[in-house]
Amino acid sequence: MEELTGQAAPVFTLPDQNGEMVNIADYKGKNVVLYFYPKDMTPGCTTEACDFRDQYSEFSKFDTVILGISPDPASRHQKFIEKHELPFTLLADEEHMAAELYGVWTLKKNFGKEYMGIERSTFLINKEGMIAKEWRKVKVKGHVEETLEAVKELG
Repeated sequence: MEELTGQAAPVFTLPDQNGEMVNIADYKGKNVVLYFYPKDMTPGCTTEACDFRDQYSEFSKFDTVILGISPDPASRHQKFIEKHELPFTLLADEEHMAAELYGVWTLKKNFGKEYMGIERSTFLINKEGMIAKEWRKVKVKGHVEETLEAVKELG
């Protein structure tokens, strides 16, 4: 997949956990941490979401919005948010439209089976709507701290 850093962030509109439509372009003027993850309620995804939750106030100090995206429906996102008290928006990408725009809908292998799914990835979009940094094939441990450092560098 070609790198998107330095390019305008692909624009999309998806429903949030309440079924309300969210357009990524509406966040121009703020930094956006856009993170793609495979599935609500799974161990790695829960850890990542809770790490973002625990650092949420730090991201907010740098005028940064956190948006999580997975193929789960809005109703499942709602349960995930309630269970883990997540203070940020989760977007339902059931048709994997945004995932394809960002090149994170990929062929995966697990226990000898091949299937299409989300490659855990994070994109930092600056206030001008440009991709400032991207992380692909993210390992959860330490990732949120690394993302926060990159946000601080944006100033």
